[in-house]
Amino acid sequence: MMNCVIVGIGGFLGAIARYIVAVWFIQRWSRGFPMATFIINVSGSFLIGLLMTLFTERLAVNPQWRLLLVVGFLGAYTTFSTFEYETGALVRDGQFLFAALNVVFSVFAGFIALRVGEMLARIT
Repeated sequence: MMNCVIVGIGGFLGAIARYIVAVWFIQRWSRGFPMATFIINVSGSFLIGLLMTLFTERLAVNPQWRLLLVVGFLGAYTTFSTFEYETGALVRDGQFLFAALNVVFSVFAGFIALRVGEMLARIT
């Protein structure tokens, strides 16, 4: 039961962080490319790479930190379902170039961010 509470706290904080980041980008980035979701997915990929590498290779931490930060916080913070919806909306609206860019850039940048996070966690 305690693990569920820990995941819930992390999820609560991750959802709030996602909302704040999304609102900030939406206010500054007008129409077209879904920059808020892109930034959230890439930064979430970086943080998952960083934290999972630290937790599994570098640090001896209580496994509940992984539940709080990775499962809870980042699980709520990252936005794959929103990414899918926004990509579908771009296709529906005939914005095929933006849809393709969103898929390619999100996957490529997310993977690069993941690897950079992993490498940063391994620096001695």
